[in-house]
Amino acid sequence: MDRISDKRYESELLNLQSELVVLAEWVKSEKLKVAVIFEGRDAAGKGGAINRITQYVSPRICRVVALPAPTERERSQWYYQRYVAHLPSAGEIVLFDRSWYNRAGVEKVMGFCTDEEYEEFLRSCPLFEEMLVRSGIVLIKYWFSVSDEVQEKRFLSRAQLPHKRWKLSPMDLEARNRWEEFSEAKDTMFARTDTNLAPWHVVDADVKRHARLNCIHHFLSSIPYKDQSEGPINLPPRPRSKGYERVPFESQTFVPAVYP
Repeated sequence: MDRISDKRYESELLNLQSELVVLAEWVKSEKLKVAVIFEGRDAAGKGGAINRITQYVSPRICRVVALPAPTERERSQWYYQRYVAHLPSAGEIVLFDRSWYNRAGVEKVMGFCTDEEYEEFLRSCPLFEEMLVRSGIVLIKYWFSVSDEVQEKRFLSRAQLPHKRWKLSPMDLEARNRWEEFSEAKDTMFARTDTNLAPWHVVDADVKRHARLNCIHHFLSSIPYKDQSEGPINLPPRPRSKGYERVPFESQTFVPAVYP
């Protein structure tokens, strides 16, 4: 496969990120409610794509939701309850780094839910998402697809690099041993939850850079928006000093200049 060059990647990414800023301002001004779900296999590159989306966008408009394992209290609640609390309000974009689809994947394969709970999720999920869409939420669902060979390479990289080892959890290692079970769970999930109102969009994630660009491009094309900016901002001259004298620098405690 031909891979995009460094120069073109950086150029295309910056252009797309600039458009994301424009989109975010449009979402704010039009009081849209946007929820984006990122699902996929471990090491598929979801986090990297999310980071590129949020890099320049105002955190007051766009936020990431990555929930930990449910508490005992949350396990006793209606399954969707803890996710509902994080849905977007008017003028917000919420990116779910994994979502209620945990029940269709990890919980099912790892035995964290009963067969009855799993079947109820597959039955109710399309109804739940229909409610969200009909309430005015723009719901976009992405599945990052990665091959067995590429996932293995990324796992090996995580195991060898100290700054990436935190990404390799015991759950990831166990999921590595259950590739076929996760494949079957994903296929069932798609068959039951890929609907006209809330379809799945598959991102080929074997090449991370391609996946990021393609995902962001598709996201931008999914929401009609207009550029409301008025062009470059002309800063007026700074006002003249009124004679205030600042305290001596020596009276302040500076961070040591380890890197001059």
